[in-house]
Amino acid sequence: MKETTLRAKSSKPLSAYRLIQALLGALFAAYLIWRFYNVFLDGTPSYGADSWLRFAISGVVLGSVYALIAIGYTLVYGILFMINFAHGDIMMLGAFSGYFVFEALEKIPSPVIDNPNQVFLNAHPVISVLLAFIVGATVAAVSGYFLEKIAYRPLRGAPRLVPLISAIGASIFLENAALLLFGSQRHDFANPVQITRGEGWNIPINGEVVILPYTGVLTIALSILILVALYVLVQRTQLGRAMRAVAENKSAAALMGINVNGIISRTFIISGALAGSAGVMWGIHLGLVYHMVGFIPGIKAFTAAVLGGIGNIPGAMLGGMFLGIIETMGPAYLGMSFQLKDVLAFSILVLILIFRPTGLLGEVLSEEKV
Repeated sequence: MKETTLRAKSSKPLSAYRLIQALLGALFAAYLIWRFYNVFLDGTPSYGADSWLRFAISGVVLGSVYALIAIGYTLVYGILFMINFAHGDIMMLGAFSGYFVFEALEKIPSPVIDNPNQVFLNAHPVISVLLAFIVGATVAAVSGYFLEKIAYRPLRGAPRLVPLISAIGASIFLENAALLLFGSQRHDFANPVQITRGEGWNIPINGEVVILPYTGVLTIALSILILVALYVLVQRTQLGRAMRAVAENKSAAALMGINVNGIISRTFIISGALAGSAGVMWGIHLGLVYHMVGFIPGIKAFTAAVLGGIGNIPGAMLGGMFLGIIETMGPAYLGMSFQLKDVLAFSILVLILIFRPTGLLGEVLSEEKV
């Protein structure tokens, strides 16, 4: 009888909280409908169809990069239930690796008979881009491997807050190491002339021309290929089954003969390779790299992972794409300055944590965490 009374009393604050949630959700939905009327239906629209198409293209490109980084968060969280806040700085190392590959290939003359003065970067763009991705992904993967060995493995049995502090310390260390090694100036990616930034296919719409950039198409295509390959690896291969077993129950996986430490190391290697690939894409499409280039994309990718459902690979993909589109189209839709796009992105994180903490597709939990 007493237990029933206690449950009844404890349900009242919960019901009030849900009522407040519903009220806030209704007000937010009403505001979005009002903005839709102002933007699209009330008189002359502030932006034409060509502008919205530009926003959408930029959002999909940006979202594909966020998705790659977010999956790295998701893989590590699924295995260790920790947030690797140094993940964005692993992306920075990949971006710098791609930058130095392009710089080196720009200095190497190409053995082309008809044009002996042409450099290798422009004479062989496909090979150059592949080399940049291979080197960037490899450097980032090795960095992720040693990061787990040095900063996380000794603290595996510690309370969950301790590895989180270690991750923040590792992030600060990598940023300052890059500052000492590469300097504080911003470096410009020297793309092959075939994928010069700002050039692409022209799409006529409403009397205006919208450019579909070569670098954007390359980024989207490679992101999709990498994401599909990762999903197949996790769902269809022996390594993927071992990763899912370790995520579900480490003790049971060890009893079944799975090398838990080896699987965790491989997870960090894969996560680092994804971040390194995203860093090269970031440099090719946006052009500038510096020691802090991974900080904001890393935090936003974490937002995307939470948005889609932390621990959920398809959710991370969806969250990254959704966040990229919201970041580019949201300020125009809400009548905000585009300088506030970061505020909008992190406001989404707050709203998701309030209204749906498990994310759009739900958080993947193991019995161990539950």
